[in-house]
Amino acid sequence: MLKEEIIKRAEIINGAISKYLPIKEPEVLYRAARHLIDAGGKRLRPVMCLIAAEAVGGDVEKIVPAAVAIETIHNFTLIHDDIMDRDELRRGVPTVHVAYDEPTAILAGDTLFAEAFKTLTLCAVEAKNIVKASRMLADVCVEICEGQYLDMSFEKRDVITESEYIRMVRKKTAVLIASACAMPAVLFGMDEYEKPLWNFGIYSGIGFQIHDDVLDVVGKDKIGKDWGSDIVEGKKTLIMIKAMELGVDIEIFGKGSATKEEIEEAVEKLHECGAIDYARKKAKEFVEMGKKELEVLPNSKARSLLIELADYLVTREY
Repeated sequence: MLKEEIIKRAEIINGAISKYLPIKEPEVLYRAARHLIDAGGKRLRPVMCLIAAEAVGGDVEKIVPAAVAIETIHNFTLIHDDIMDRDELRRGVPTVHVAYDEPTAILAGDTLFAEAFKTLTLCAVEAKNIVKASRMLADVCVEICEGQYLDMSFEKRDVITESEYIRMVRKKTAVLIASACAMPAVLFGMDEYEKPLWNFGIYSGIGFQIHDDVLDVVGKDKIGKDWGSDIVEGKKTLIMIKAMELGVDIEIFGKGSATKEEIEEAVEKLHECGAIDYARKKAKEFVEMGKKELEVLPNSKARSLLIELADYLVTREY
């Protein structure tokens, strides 16, 4: 069962996090850095990294530090993202800048960023492959920043096209998932599998983010963060882009705050006009493209797990 397979590998990651990201002095800084990590999360990115390593026939134990590095970068982005968006809840707990303070949160994120690259160097593979993987992760971090900037800049524009949105989520979300999937091939020197696994991660990551946008408007209490925040913050998600194309007026869009009743009314309008169903359909289309990329991999349980996991990314309820 997929859930059990995810949990089994997530436990490996959790143990490795304790090893590679220990709480040390100054304690408050490291507790802030570990705040969201310790709050839970499904560990999907590092789990995909471990499964991809299995799928290419590598020794998984040798690249566990890379999986931890991926999760560390992910949490670095969440801390800074929450500061920029002024979000107060993440994974069912106060965000880092709320639980501590904004300067500490910034430093906690910066600490995770540096620790990620240090951890990556601990993989038990050839040094030249670690260099290549480090370059990949650095390029990914630059693209994430570009994607975040595009996301923020969209809020100042009245009209955003679907292709612009896809380009943004490719950078902001999909490239980190792509690196999680492709990094084992890089670290093991299996160049023939690097591009297919990267493409699989890109397509699956785009689908994942579109579905994440859907959950923001339909997830209510399940999502562990501020429900409807994308609407009230004026984020140009694929749902809102489609609604705008159809001439649907969402009164609370970009207002900064709204009551639960107002959010419910807005969500109902987005359902009625078909914008939510449209986004769900597009998310699944991207995942299907990603799954085709895996055909070059040897037939194995790990390849089947990657396919199941890709489907899960666009069907999960939180």
